[in-house]
Amino acid sequence: MELNQIKAIVTGGASGLGFAVAKHLVAAGAKVALFDVNDEKGAAAATEIGAAARYYRTDVTSEDGVVANLAAAREAMGGLNAAINCAGILGAGRVLGKDGAMPLKTFATTVMVNLVGSFNVAKGAAALMQNNAPGEDGERGVIVNTASVAAFEGQIGQAAYSASKGGVVAMTLPMAREFARIGVRVMTVAPGVFHTPMVDGMPEAVYQSLCAQVPYPSRLGKPEEFAQTVAFILVNRYLNGSTIRIDGAIRLQPK
Repeated sequence: MELNQIKAIVTGGASGLGFAVAKHLVAAGAKVALFDVNDEKGAAAATEIGAAARYYRTDVTSEDGVVANLAAAREAMGGLNAAINCAGILGAGRVLGKDGAMPLKTFATTVMVNLVGSFNVAKGAAALMQNNAPGEDGERGVIVNTASVAAFEGQIGQAAYSASKGGVVAMTLPMAREFARIGVRVMTVAPGVFHTPMVDGMPEAVYQSLCAQVPYPSRLGKPEEFAQTVAFILVNRYLNGSTIRIDGAIRLQPK
C-alpha cells in the first residue's frame, strides 16, 4: 500500500521515535492515532501534527483499553491497516546492585510494557485488520514492532530491557508466519543509540562518548531516520518476519 493509504495507530506516539513516525506518515498523506499515557504531550503532539492525528490515552498493558481504543481509532480514521509499536521503558538496573538484588517488579514491569504491551497491541490490531478488504498480494495490514540492539548485545544493567526487547525480536517470525493467512505482515526495527528525549540533558562528555562509539556515521541516530525505516517497511510488501537493525554499525560493549 502507499503511504497516503495508511491509517495507523502509533504507540508511544506523543514523543521520541513514535512521534517522528507519526509526523512522517502524516506528511505523506496518512492518518494516525497516537496511543500514549502522557495526556499533555499527547494532546500537544496531535495539535502539532494536525487534523490527521488524534490522541488516545492508552496503557498498552491493558487488554480491554487497547481493544476499545483500537476500535475507536479505526472508526475515527475510517479504517486501520498499520500498527507501529514504539511505546517502551528502559527498566535499567543491575540484577545485583549496590542495594541488593533487583526487585522482581522492576523486571516484570519492563517485560510487561515492552514485550507484553507490544504483543497486546499487535494481536488486537491484527484481529481488526483481518476484516480489511485485501489489496495487492492479498495484503490487509502491517505491524511494525520496535526492539533494540540491546536485544542482541545487552550491556550490564540491561538484563530486563534486553530480555523484553529480545522477546519482541523472537515473536516477530512466528507471528508473521501465523498472520500470513490473513495477509498481515509483521516486522521489527532494532534501533541503536538515537537522539530522543531520554538523552536530553545528558552531560556533553557522556553525549560525545556515545557518539564516538558509533562507527559510521559517528553520531546518534535521528528519529527521522527511524521513521523513514518504518515507512519503507510499510510500502515494501516483501519485507516480512524479520528484524532490521538501524544502528550505524554499533555493537554494544559490556558497559
